[in-house]
Amino acid sequence: MRTGRETEHIDTAPALRADGVSFAYHPQVPVLESVSLTVPPASLTCIIGPNGGGKSTFLRLALGLLEFQQGALSVFGAPPHRACSRIGYVPQQLKVRPDFPIRVKDVVRMGGFGRRLSALSDATGRAISQAGLQGVENRSFSELSGGQRQRVLIARALVGEPGLLVLDEPASGIDPAFERQLRELLYRLKQTIAVVVVSHDLTFIGPQTDQVVFIDRTARVLSPDRIDLNLIGQLYHRPESAQ
Repeated sequence: MRTGRETEHIDTAPALRADGVSFAYHPQVPVLESVSLTVPPASLTCIIGPNGGGKSTFLRLALGLLEFQQGALSVFGAPPHRACSRIGYVPQQLKVRPDFPIRVKDVVRMGGFGRRLSALSDATGRAISQAGLQGVENRSFSELSGGQRQRVLIARALVGEPGLLVLDEPASGIDPAFERQLRELLYRLKQTIAVVVVSHDLTFIGPQTDQVVFIDRTARVLSPDRIDLNLIGQLYHRPESAQ
């Protein structure tokens, strides 16, 4: 059983590592070609690229939902499908019927499936606190704003105390004010866990971003001192990106 103290432990193995990963849904039509990247522990990595460039496919590979055809891919040294408990996943959105009576804390608790009730209660409280949801935990999820809902989904992913947190298009449908709050939250989280943001825009690229990975069938990794928004903008307008 994990404890609150254990959540402060920082892993030393790469949170995510890809070496020459290739994937195709159909023969002769590659979606990803020889993608290589390393996500260190306690870091913030932004994976960006045009729609249709392969970001979502790489995300599914990293989550163990698809099997790559060439190369090697690991999460903390293990195959992704064997490392599910180490990964916290935040989807783009969670659709709930307006009349469905589910509270914020109930949604958060869903992330602790399989844990003892006593441990789940403590983990839920910590996740709610980490995500800044104190005071709204008993409200209906359907009543919340888009930004608040995103915080709830992050809290749900944190209940399992993952070493790797992956967010899919977290800025989708939220206002600029919450974007700033979300960046600050991710900056705090990256002090102890690896955070990977998958997005088509540049919202989360900033001074505390450790690396940017541009995926458009292949991958280009930019180190912190080479993060140049003008360069990234040029990459979006390459001929390959327009295909």
